[in-house]
Amino acid sequence: MWKTLPGPLRARNWFSRDGMYYLLFFLVIALGLWAFAEIADEVLEGSSQAFDQWVLESLRTPGDLSDPLGPGWLEQSVRDITALGGTAILTLITLAAVGFLVLEHKPRTIAFLLLAVVGGLLLSLALKAGFARPRPDFLPHGQQVYTASFPSGHSMNAAIVYLTLAAILARAHRARVIKIYVLTTALVITALVGVSRVYLGVHWPTDVLAGWSAGAAWAMFCWLLIYHLQRRRMVEEEAGDTDTGSGPA
Repeated sequence: MWKTLPGPLRARNWFSRDGMYYLLFFLVIALGLWAFAEIADEVLEGSSQAFDQWVLESLRTPGDLSDPLGPGWLEQSVRDITALGGTAILTLITLAAVGFLVLEHKPRTIAFLLLAVVGGLLLSLALKAGFARPRPDFLPHGQQVYTASFPSGHSMNAAIVYLTLAAILARAHRARVIKIYVLTTALVITALVGVSRVYLGVHWPTDVLAGWSAGAAWAMFCWLLIYHLQRRRMVEEEAGDTDTGSGPA
């Protein structure tokens, strides 16, 4: 019976290097979904309100909620950083990645990337519409906003786009130091975008935590899927795939 299952799902393969990667993927996805569910439950019950408000007030000048802590140049820098999670910037970055993959002659990877990014964006919008949480209204917003608050779209979409692109780029190189650098850069950018949303007062902290959790879970699901499709030769192979024992990153 075990021989009829796909290779990665056979019991004997769970203890191989390849099988351990699958287990790691599933674990991270499960942790992301669990974290999102826990945060969402706290938000719906109103248990997180005191914490959210305390964090936002701590980032404002005492006695003047319209003034974020720090000098003017810091606020401007944070505005620049938060743009890295905006739809326009993420679209440009995605299109640039598509252009790179066109030059690499990888049409199926392009299709996968677009489905991952667009699917994540639609999921973010659906979650916002479903929860319909109002934005923080007790202090001035440091940026114009148009959608609901939970989860943070900038945080979630940044995690989806940057982590998915990092996964694809990491698999294009054999050198472990390059893989680590690419993934670390994606994580740092995603973290900075989320923090910037709270600093500007356009999101509750739990919005950002939920966005990170959902975005990371979606990105890891996409990473797992493309890894599996590459192993089955359904998506163009990346560097190192000629060795069936190689890992996903």
